[in-house]
Parts: sequence; structure tokens; C-alpha cells
Amino acid sequence: MGYRFTGGCQCGAVRYALDQPPQNVHVCHCRMCQKAVGGPFAVICPIPKSAFHLTRGTLSYFMSSDVGRRGFCSACGTPISFDYPEDGEFGVLVGTLDEPDRAPPQNQYGNESRVSWYADLTKVPGDRPTYADNPDMLHRISSTNHQHPDHDTDVWPPHRV
Repeated sequence: MGYRFTGGCQCGAVRYALDQPPQNVHVCHCRMCQKAVGGPFAVICPIPKSAFHLTRGTLSYFMSSDVGRRGFCSACGTPISFDYPEDGEFGVLVGTLDEPDRAPPQNQYGNESRVSWYADLTKVPGDRPTYADNPDMLHRISSTNHQHPDHDTDVWPPHRV
């Protein structure tokens, strides 16, 4: 299955697999998505619910409206999904995929709430590596990293060396 996608939360308590490639991957600028992901937009990849399979853990849900809910990891708080329980589609947040580059956006919604500086993002400098000015902090973070790796592991939490 060359189209199999995997992903999960930051701590690894929730892992999932998608048995079908996402369709209509989109950026959503609506205010509800902004608050749900704690950022200026969400990137969502819809798939049929039958193609989404939890391989570890369970999702917790917040009903963000009377018709929509947000799935997240109750251990680390990572937002993972958005769906309408009555609908056959399930939206996975692209940032939780192990390979987010495989799900580029094809459309944008909620543009009435788009932040004013969004169009200028490509003009913002961004060629510096993480903590380029503070290698000691980079070492401290990387040597004590508790984030789950971007691949499936046999156990949770993964063994730390």
C-alpha cells in the first residue's frame, strides 16, 4: 500500500493509520480552527471515516459546536482531528502526519477570518535553523526530547537511551 499514511500525537499515546490518500487537503482560516490549533490556521486532510484507524490509544473529543467535534490526545493535548459525527468524512490535522509533506493543501476556506499578515509570510526571513544563536539550548532540548518520533514504535512511551 504505497498510499498508507501514519501519524500521531506529540507524546505517542495516540497513533493512527490512513488507508487512503486524503482528498481536498485544505487550509482553514476560520476562527474556530485558529483557536483549536492555537495558530493562525489549520491544515486539514479529509478522508472517509472507514480509512482512519487508531493503532494506539483513543481520541478524546471536544464538541466545538453542536455539530462538529475536535479529536485530541488527552495525555499531551495535541489536536489531531475535526469531524462531524453524523458525516462519513474525518479530517486529520496535517501536522500530526509522520510525513506532512505528502499532504500539500489544495484549497483554502474560512478566508473571512484569515489573519492580515498571512499573504506576506513568504517575505518573512526564515533561513535560520532552530536555536542557531544558542547551541547550548539546542543541545539541552534535543538531549531531553520527550516527543514521539515520526514513525510507529512497538511500545509507548518509547524507550529513551
